[in-house]
Amino acid sequence: MNKFSTITSTILLSLVFTTAAAQDWVDESNEYTTVVLKAQSQFQPEGATSLGLTEFDDSVMDLGPDLFARSTAVDRQLVEQTHEWLRTTENPKVIQDLNILQQALEDGIHSATLQHDHMLPYYNLSQTMFFGFRALLDPRAEASRYPAALTRLAKYTGKTEGFTPITELAKQRTSERFAEAGLLGPYKGELERDLNNVVRFAGGLKQIFEASGLEGYQEDLDVLLAQLDDYAEWLKAEIVPRARQDHRLPPELYADNLKNFGVREDPETLIRDAQFGFQEIKSQMRSIARQIAEKRGWENGELMHVMAELKKEQIPQDKIMEVYMSRLAAIEEMIRKHDIITLPERNANIRLATEAESASIPAPFMSPPQLVGNTGQYGEFVLVQNNPALEGEDSQMDDWSHESVTWALTVHEARPGHEMQFAALVENGTSLARSTYAFNSANVEGWGLYSEAIMMEHLPLEGQLFTLLARLQRAGRMFMDPMVNLGLLAPEDAVDFMINQIGLSKAMASSEADRYAFLAPGQATSYYYGYRNLERLRTEVEMALGDRFNQRKYHDFVLKQGLLPPDLLRQAVLQDFVPAQ
Repeated sequence: MNKFSTITSTILLSLVFTTAAAQDWVDESNEYTTVVLKAQSQFQPEGATSLGLTEFDDSVMDLGPDLFARSTAVDRQLVEQTHEWLRTTENPKVIQDLNILQQALEDGIHSATLQHDHMLPYYNLSQTMFFGFRALLDPRAEASRYPAALTRLAKYTGKTEGFTPITELAKQRTSERFAEAGLLGPYKGELERDLNNVVRFAGGLKQIFEASGLEGYQEDLDVLLAQLDDYAEWLKAEIVPRARQDHRLPPELYADNLKNFGVREDPETLIRDAQFGFQEIKSQMRSIARQIAEKRGWENGELMHVMAELKKEQIPQDKIMEVYMSRLAAIEEMIRKHDIITLPERNANIRLATEAESASIPAPFMSPPQLVGNTGQYGEFVLVQNNPALEGEDSQMDDWSHESVTWALTVHEARPGHEMQFAALVENGTSLARSTYAFNSANVEGWGLYSEAIMMEHLPLEGQLFTLLARLQRAGRMFMDPMVNLGLLAPEDAVDFMINQIGLSKAMASSEADRYAFLAPGQATSYYYGYRNLERLRTEVEMALGDRFNQRKYHDFVLKQGLLPPDLLRQAVLQDFVPAQ
């Protein structure tokens, strides 16, 4: 054997053993995480279904007596179990994953305790039923899983022996705490919105079952829908009078929300930093707006005027998918030409939202794939065109259906944004701890906004302007969300600010204000917060590597880490990626 052959053989053997070792630690980590997942899924099997744990497909959510005590007892036992596993494992990456599990469990116990101590139990059952059955009957899922929906349906209605209708259990868990002083009911605006959406989720459930091809579901589905209607009447009679008039949460609950979304800063710091960023971004936008006006021969180059004119270039409804697919193709060509990140060989998925989806999530979003037992399922970029919570012309959004915005939105939700991010969790064999329990909004949305930033210089001027608008909106979120929740800004004033100073439609601005006030208080801060973390980390890496920095290798490495918290991602980048370069 010559010298070259010997070296080649040594390298190949090294790669084989390294790959095997990598798989060994992932397998060990997944064994631990699966124990935790299965223990928690007995209470929320719908979440397990969406992840791909098929053994829970015919199970139903647990709303039985002593729910809080039983579920927290299980979580405390799991914390003790992670301590035991930490004493016996030696692999540093497995130890990292066990620390992720332990932190997630402890955070969950803390959050559940705060909710139990402060809030009257409230269940939006129509929405829960819609998303639970949508995950099970997803066209991307194996059709062999679909019949489990019939079993689940019969259990939810109480038709199956030994099961009580889920609506009756929800009434019991709420009413048993009516006599406790000091508990806060749901915000009246949230309750009104949920009640108005009951009919939309009913329509969504019918569509899901009709599209599944299942037979024999009609009678039980009719029973469930009637029960949900009865539950809505009960909410009107019993919960509406107990609804709170003030949208604000107790400070400790809002702080807990921020932490759970991955934002570990106090609200005052978020407000201060984001207000500075808002003005800095807006100054960049003014410069690009004047360039666009000059290019197009417009006399008025003021920012808001230019954006308003560009938003008039609405895409016909029957052409929206065609335009977004063409944008995706153009962006992929830019990525290849400038060697930005390694693209998958397969196509990305884009579709329009149903009315029920729009009612629940009135903004474009990524529908993730199942992460367990994945057999080729991938995420979907879902386009939302209206806000059903509003009526008439006010419900229509012109924010996502004009030519200029399609660049930024496709980058964020598709490539190199969320679609590639979630695909990497499947394709790279990411451990379950990193793809599920490390998951938080700052990790996910930070990457989406960072993706916009790395692509912006390659886009046409119009695409650059609305990429900056997306960043401006996220900076605005990081100060408006805490201001709304601290009582420094009324939701209706936030709507006016977003219409007049950011240029959003009334439908989109109203959706945003609802997000801050009651849909997901604290979540909106995570985009700009996560983006800033990634930009700071890249600066560190560029300083360390100088001209050896290769953005494609760097971005590939970051995606391979899964959804690590910022401190662990920084550790991986500085300890593994930088020395390897």
